Amino acid sequence: MAGKFELFVDARERYRFRLKAADGTVMAVSKEFETKRDAVLGIREVRACAGMGLITDLCPNRRAASGPVPGISAPAPAEAEPIRVRNWLGRTSIVRKRGHKMLTSKR
Repeated sequence: MAGKFELFVDARERYRFRLKAADGTVMAVSKEFETKRDAVLGIREVRACAGMGLITDLCPNRRAASGPVPGISAPAPAEAEPIRVRNWLGRTSIVRKRGHKMLTSKR
């Protein structure tokens, strides 16, 4: 079973949505929206963008206590050449690091 979106009203009486995994774990909670329509449009945007999202590693360059995660390479040093990545559509992007933020440009 796939995850699901739940639309709700928070304590400040603003609309929000949360994404729940199939086992009921809350995976993400949205920002506040003024209207229910805006919250539904937010869900549409997440659905449209989630499959294409690239992973940007902003973690420090030290190894975690449990070791590296299989299938994920260590981040490149800051002085290395730009990294070329492919998204799920096969489009190539160049990822450059500037300070603490990662920038991507479509190629």
